[in-house]
Order: sequence, then structure tokens, then C-alpha cells
Amino acid sequence: MSSGLVSSRALGVAVGLLLDRAFGEPPTALHPVAWFGTAMGRVEETLYPRSPRLRRPAGALYAATGLLLGAAAGAVLPVSIAVGVASAGRMLRHTSAEIETLLVAGDLKGAREKLPWLVGRDPSGLDESGVAAAVVESLAENTVDAVIAPAFWGLVAGAPGVLAHRAVNTMDAMVGHRSERYARFGTAAARLDDVMAWVPARVFAGLVALDAGSRGAGGTAWHVLKVVARDAGAHPSPNAGVAESAVAAALRVELGGPLRYGERVEERPALGDGPRPQAADIARARGVVDRVELMVALAALTGWALTRSRKRRWRRNS
Repeated sequence: MSSGLVSSRALGVAVGLLLDRAFGEPPTALHPVAWFGTAMGRVEETLYPRSPRLRRPAGALYAATGLLLGAAAGAVLPVSIAVGVASAGRMLRHTSAEIETLLVAGDLKGAREKLPWLVGRDPSGLDESGVAAAVVESLAENTVDAVIAPAFWGLVAGAPGVLAHRAVNTMDAMVGHRSERYARFGTAAARLDDVMAWVPARVFAGLVALDAGSRGAGGTAWHVLKVVARDAGAHPSPNAGVAESAVAAALRVELGGPLRYGERVEERPALGDGPRPQAADIARARGVVDRVELMVALAALTGWALTRSRKRRWRRNS
């Protein structure tokens, strides 16, 4: 990979993240991800077989179709626009702040009603701490999916990589859960999402550790890495456990525990040490992921500037 290509991608990543910070996501009616979801709904209708034995291969074809569609869309866009469209850091921070405000005001019912904007779990039985924990976990997991991963794939594979990941992540949200309909059909999309988020999740944990160490408040870098190594592997997701345990360690709180998805109840392992999160911890978690995003944007800008500087020196000396 040439230094010029790396430099242009790094600048595109930084600009894309800053675009999302400034303007946020497009309206749903104009959002390319919403168009993609509609298209993949039609693909699912076409490919979904009646026979359970055929659902896994049909799901693999579905996932391959979406992956190629995302990559093709990225082939006609600059990295900055692809990253801006695929990122959702501003939305995550804004929605988490709204839920925090409702909790602080004592409006638990309103906070529960707002929570599905961030998570898929059933919020009806959650108390204040349960809602706060769900928001903190969402900030961690979704910052990987909607900030770190677009930046990573933008650097590695340009705009096609960014939108291929966004396509895979969207398909995972659509068909990757363990319902009767998608237990087999969604396997390929879920596994592909795990693969594409594996490195970004660990980059996120490293940046959370760096932030904790630099601030010297709540947790140190070593403590964050130690908790991730100890707790992340018990989580059913190879990536969500890494992100959530890192933030739990940085905040010195405990995440995890029982979750309800409709009629299905999951007992998630405890992540981190300390009290259960409260409303005030949402702002602390939001600060962590906000600083991590700024670190990524600054690193990308620095990489671009250093590459340009080396190129100028080489031209002067040649």
C-alpha cells in the first residue's frame, strides 16, 4: 500500500468522523443504511427457504449478497463520505444523554420507552440501574461498530471496506439474533460481523485503557487491560465482551447480568468490579467514548500530516 493511499485514507477517516460529529446521521428517509435494509429485506424474502436444512446455505448467500452490495456502494464514494455515513457516534451520545436526563428527572417510564433506540433488549422490567447499565453497554459496543470499525476499515480497505462492514453490521442486526426464524439463516451474517469487528473491538479496548491511564481517574490502563483479559471471554460475543469489560473497568462499575429479549432470557456474565451503574455513570461512559473517538480522529489527522511531511522532505532531497 503506497504512502499516498494511506495518507488520503487517513484524511478521509478524520474528515468522516468530524462530519458525523458536526451533522449526525441523515434523516431515515434519506439514509443509505435504511435503503440497504429495505433492499436486504427483499433479498431475504427471495432467499429464505421453507426447509430448515437449507437455511444456513441460504443465509450464507444472503450475507454474501449484502457484503458485495455494500462494497459496490463504497466503490463510488470517497472515504470521507463513507465514514460519515457509516458512523453514528453523535447519535449514540445524543440518545444516551436524553435517557440520562429522563432518569435524573425520575422519569423511569420515559427512559424505558427511549431505551430501544439503543438496545434490542426488553426494557419493561428494568429499574434505573438496569437502564443505566444498558446505556453504558450500548455506548461501548456500538462505539466499536459505529466509530472504530468504520475508521479501521476506511484505513485498511477504503470506502468499499467501510460500507462492506456497515452492510455486514446491519445484516447482523436484521437476521443475526437467535430467534426460531434466524437461528440458522442468520449464522453467516453474525459470524461475518464477529470477524470484521474483531480488531476494532480490541483497538477500542486499548484506547479506553490509554484514556484511563492518561486521566488517572476511575481506572488505570493496566486495570482496564486486566479486567478485559479476565472477563471478556465469558461474554457470548467475542467483541461486545471486550468493549463492555473495558468500559466497565474504566468506570469501576459492574456490567452484565440477566437480559430479556421478548420471551427469551439470557444470563450474561458479570463484567468489571464495583457497584451497578447509575444515571450519573452514563455521562462518564459518554465521556470515555467521546474521547476515544477524538483520539481516533486526531491519530488519523496526525498520520496524514506526517505522511505529507515525509513526502515533502523526500521531494526536496531528490
